[in-house]
Amino acid sequence: MNTNIAIEKKAQSFRLSVHLLNRLKALAKGENRSLNNYVETILLDVAYNQPNAETIAAIQEARSGKLEGPMDASSVEAMYKSMGL
Repeated sequence: MNTNIAIEKKAQSFRLSVHLLNRLKALAKGENRSLNNYVETILLDVAYNQPNAETIAAIQEARSGKLEGPMDASSVEAMYKSMGL
């Protein structure tokens, strides 16, 4: 296995609000990561982790208001029961 694979990177400047930048720095620090690494990880997740069809359907159902009443999240079984499954 070749572990000497280099990923080409390019520096890029972005204009962000001071509030957002400070929030990102705090979140990165909380995970003991650099700001650059933290932001890159978030962007990779957004760019490459698309929900599958089942997840999209569940999101649409939740947004439609069809799931009424309280949901018991104390266990997976309880959650399914409170959802009528």
